[in-house]
Amino acid sequence: MPTYRVGVLGASGYSGRELCALVLGHPQLSLAFATAHSQRGTTLRVRAGGTVHDIPLIGPEEADLAGADLVFAALPHGASAEWVARVIAAGARVVDLSSDLRPGHGGTAHGLPEGVPADAPYGLPELFREPIRNARVVANPGCYATSVLVALAPLAKAGLIAPGAAVNIAAASGISGAGASPKLEYLFAEVTENYRAYGVGNSHRHLFEMRDTMSRLGADCDLLFTPHLLPVDRGILSTITVPLSRSLSDPLEPYRAMFADEPFVELTKGLPALADVQHRNVVRIGAVSPTGMRQPTLLVFSAIDNLVKGAAGQAVQNANLMLGLPEAAGLQR
Repeated sequence: MPTYRVGVLGASGYSGRELCALVLGHPQLSLAFATAHSQRGTTLRVRAGGTVHDIPLIGPEEADLAGADLVFAALPHGASAEWVARVIAAGARVVDLSSDLRPGHGGTAHGLPEGVPADAPYGLPELFREPIRNARVVANPGCYATSVLVALAPLAKAGLIAPGAAVNIAAASGISGAGASPKLEYLFAEVTENYRAYGVGNSHRHLFEMRDTMSRLGADCDLLFTPHLLPVDRGILSTITVPLSRSLSDPLEPYRAMFADEPFVELTKGLPALADVQHRNVVRIGAVSPTGMRQPTLLVFSAIDNLVKGAAGQAVQNANLMLGLPEAAGLQR
């Protein structure tokens, strides 16, 4: 089997670390380089396949971009697009994990660098698989957006969301979703034994790609998105209230129709929980028709691991498609 050389830009962050571990455990990928800015010259310790690996971290300008077949850009929002342009110029494919190329964002504040496509495929394979195949550049979705969009897509495509409805999304994420940069509000003493909302009033950046994608799927609705911070390491649980255009006798029927053959979507008659999805590249979905409502309504519950299906795992899933490999290669289901 052919082996492809891949690099990770921004390997010292949580998503970058997860990417390094997934690449080292992948049967057809080899880690060409791992970069870090402030931590250059140190080593990164990760576990893959039961083996501990010490990975040397180099500065990004030292990376042999031309020697890689594909590069994962796990860099900060606003700083990633410049490196995406360098990777493209070097002739490698790239999966960008920042928000810079995602739909609804319009690039960075100063526009996209020359050579970076403004319409890179949105890397959510369950919804847009074909444009990802053999693409040169893919915009990896945000973690919250992945949890929400996979949960809403079957309803949107079937015309089941009531026209003009307000879809209410309350989603809670583990602390790793805030990234590895030290901040007072994310210290252990601030987070433990606590639970709070943030990014309220539709101010979270993932809302842009959610709105754009829902429009592409044909939905005419508003999204009211309120993220919350959980005192756990990883995972996202979204609770979504959807006004429907008609009642459903089987709440999961639209999901069975759309996701019957999807390897990374799990449907449950119960309620999904974080423990069901941690360290797995899956979206686990449950749905309930609540009683006592004057308008037909559906409660949808969606759980993912924010570092796997919400970031690094999905990036590897996209890379597999881009390189013509089996989509599930190197990923835990």
